[in-house]
Amino acid sequence: MLLNLDMSKMKDKKILLVDDEVDILNLLEAVLKKEGFNNIYKTTLGYEAIKMCKQMAPDLIVLDIMLPDIDGFEVCRRLREFCLVPIIFLSAKDEDVDKLLGLGIGGDDYITKPFSPKEVAFRIKAHFRRSEYFNLKSKTEQKRIIRFGDIEIDEDRAEVRKNKKIVTLTNKEYKLLLFLAQNPNKILSKSQILDRVWGCDFEGYENTLMVHIRHLRQKLEDDPANPKHIVTVKGLGYKLVTEGS
Repeated sequence: MLLNLDMSKMKDKKILLVDDEVDILNLLEAVLKKEGFNNIYKTTLGYEAIKMCKQMAPDLIVLDIMLPDIDGFEVCRRLREFCLVPIIFLSAKDEDVDKLLGLGIGGDDYITKPFSPKEVAFRIKAHFRRSEYFNLKSKTEQKRIIRFGDIEIDEDRAEVRKNKKIVTLTNKEYKLLLFLAQNPNKILSKSQILDRVWGCDFEGYENTLMVHIRHLRQKLEDDPANPKHIVTVKGLGYKLVTEGS
């Protein structure tokens, strides 16, 4: 089914920029406003960012890792206690271990400095585009509960339960699981999953996908090391195996 996305809605989204370099904050603000975003908030401090999130509830956060009071990783950990909006990390480090750490604690994206402000704007639009897609899809398609094994996905409430107990998932983990569950016993390539869930197929995003698959297994599988449902098909991708398949 073709969904008509109202991209104009993105322009009113609230974006919080967190970086210790005022020049970078001002540059990003200028570029984002040129792209049509009207509600830009800025801070150079991690504690202030946490406070602002509680007060103004941003729709997306661009978060530098190196901050003068607490680092961006710790900010992300604290935000994830009450906030599930997309977080895009900025970092001068280009090492996989830092990327995996950032994504592993709840980040949704990772951009290495120096970067193009246009790229940041593109990534932000991509995140909002995916959110708008899932919101429209949920409104236009008949809701249902998907069950496999002792796990069920309630699309009406965007809840996942295992043995009748709610399992807390991040925004991306939920969307990833839902996409797999909507295509049961079907092999989905990594590029298909990245395009559908992340709205991109950038080089290096396979590590991001692997991290999220691992987290889903840890939260949902009885034996994460030997998963029964979220299965890797070597050389091809992943599939969600239902009971008895």
